[in-house]
Amino acid sequence: MPELPEVETVRRIFDRVLTGKKIVEAEVVPDDIVLKGTSAESLQARLQGATVVGTGRKGKYWWIDLGDRGVLFGHLGMAGWVREIGAHTIRIREHGNAPLDDANGRPKFLKLRLRAEDGREVVMTDGRRLARLWEGDSVEGDKKLKALGPDMWTDLPTTEALFEKLKKKKAPMKAILLDQKVFAGVGNWIADEVLYQAGIAPKRLGSSMTLEEVEILREKLWEILDLAVQVGADKEKFPETWIFGSRWGGAKGEEFFQGEPLVREQVGGRTTAWVPTRQK
Repeated sequence: MPELPEVETVRRIFDRVLTGKKIVEAEVVPDDIVLKGTSAESLQARLQGATVVGTGRKGKYWWIDLGDRGVLFGHLGMAGWVREIGAHTIRIREHGNAPLDDANGRPKFLKLRLRAEDGREVVMTDGRRLARLWEGDSVEGDKKLKALGPDMWTDLPTTEALFEKLKKKKAPMKAILLDQKVFAGVGNWIADEVLYQAGIAPKRLGSSMTLEEVEILREKLWEILDLAVQVGADKEKFPETWIFGSRWGGAKGEEFFQGEPLVREQVGGRTTAWVPTRQK
């Protein structure tokens, strides 16, 4: 599932292709799930002819600022992706190895296509229809953004501030890390990676964390997010010391990581991969 590094990569694609340019052609594919609450016609009319002022992201949400035309907001869901036509793109795990375009060269599972005045095009696709697109008048007025806590890459709280939040939490650390009101942008793979790198068991209660452990957690969270963002969320460039490459597969996945037992179980309602000999 796309998480903060993937969504920041998507924001940078939109920014590179569209910012400062007029959208001369917009195609919004009708989809009553992806566009819940927004009609394709309304969104297409808002986009067509608009000049992109800028782009933004908070947590797992991204947006395109259309100036006096308002804002296009988006969330990638489980398998949504954005790419520039004709340019290199990474493939998220949900893509598998299937072709990204059909026999006619049209992007598969297309939901949104925007062409700038210089001819460059960007598309959003989603084969599982769990992504979302919606429109609004301003970033400040969006209810979904208002509900988020601080962004963990652009607005990482201090160790002391995180400690104060965690000591009041009786939930498992894995569940707390997935709470977007506390750790905006962190998803399943990042939570597992942070807990592994910090040596913290996923079932540990937030209230059990010491100040020293929170400091390590914060440090590892920043390192993981920053590296993943800098390499454009390209999993091929993640370090071999990360659990990322071994955490997938469920019962058919790897049973060991670097010679130690790798356990997969449900924690906080999500499949969690961890190494009990390393995480306490």
